[in-house]
Amino acid sequence: MNYGINEKYNCIVIKLNGKVMGGPDAKTFRNDLAKLIEEEKKNVVVDLSNVKFMNSSGLGILIGGLKKMNEAGGDLKICGATDRIKSLLMVSQLTKIFDTHETLDEALAAYK
Repeated sequence: MNYGINEKYNCIVIKLNGKVMGGPDAKTFRNDLAKLIEEEKKNVVVDLSNVKFMNSSGLGILIGGLKKMNEAGGDLKICGATDRIKSLLMVSQLTKIFDTHETLDEALAAYK
């Protein structure tokens, strides 16, 4: 997994790419979220539109990110999930805990 981080409309957008499967990437992701929290940037949108595959460890990365942001008084929303990833989120019942949106613009608008 690789990802890019940028800021748009006072929100942080993290665009994930490729396969999201845990491992060393999970620690890097957690560290990046910690830096954002230190900078008082707590409204995060994770864009999954370029994610080709995600396993349970990948889901754990997202869950951990949501928990970390919530504990800091922030939030983490998801957008752009492909049909395959949407199915994974539904089967694991994570659609009940994540605020999911079809597009990045919808997710950003949800913070207003």
